[in-house]
Amino acid sequence: MKNTIPKAPPLKISTVIYSILLTAIIVWGLSGINYKGIMDSAGGTVRAMARGIIDPDFEYLRNMTIDGLPYAILETLAIAIAGTFISGILSIPFALLASQNIVGKNISKIGKFLITSIRVFPELILAIIFVKIVGPGAVAGVMALGIHSIGMLGKLFSESIESMDMGPVEALEASGANALQKLFHAVIPTVMTDLMGFTLYRFEINTRAASTLGIVGAGGIGAPLIFSIGSRNWSRVSIIVLTLIITVIIVDMISGNIRKRLQ
Repeated sequence: MKNTIPKAPPLKISTVIYSILLTAIIVWGLSGINYKGIMDSAGGTVRAMARGIIDPDFEYLRNMTIDGLPYAILETLAIAIAGTFISGILSIPFALLASQNIVGKNISKIGKFLITSIRVFPELILAIIFVKIVGPGAVAGVMALGIHSIGMLGKLFSESIESMDMGPVEALEASGANALQKLFHAVIPTVMTDLMGFTLYRFEINTRAASTLGIVGAGGIGAPLIFSIGSRNWSRVSIIVLTLIITVIIVDMISGNIRKRLQ
């Protein structure tokens, strides 16, 4: 019996066209990058950064005043916690409005449109807007994270609600329960584990996002970080980044353990 090598299926015309279009888009995108080469001062900057990494500013870490690193890290965590809490609460009505099995197909389109619209604006843009509204500080950061996170959590919550078992809801409906009773005794308890897991995952993301909001004056570790980079204080940049990495790792570990217990 002869060994026959199966022939590769012929390429479809559509596949060739899509490949050409994708290649053209990539080439067009790369051509728009105005790369001017490495700056003449790059070598000195890299050496200064290396010295800063080797010799972090531990004195800044031991500064327990409002101008010290511990206060900035705690403020960053507080912004992430408060923003996540606000978004976790406000995402529920948006998720219900976007769930077909709760409000119907036509109304759910409105909810999905609202959630998508909220998700369009990045945290930094919202932070700039809220800094202009409420002034610089942690409040602007909390509002920026809280509003932006509604976009992601609302989408995840609605998907969980739409895929839930409708048996408890139908049972309450058959017994004459009203809409609020079905919501608090069937819908929320059924998806509560998923909602808490998604909220914890969003908290991890918000912890990272809160570290950059200070760049635009919305509180947290971002402000001292950008000031240190601007003044080329690489020893301080080193200790800020190192502390931030450790903080994020700890938050990820705690959040991951909690999510595992919820499963």
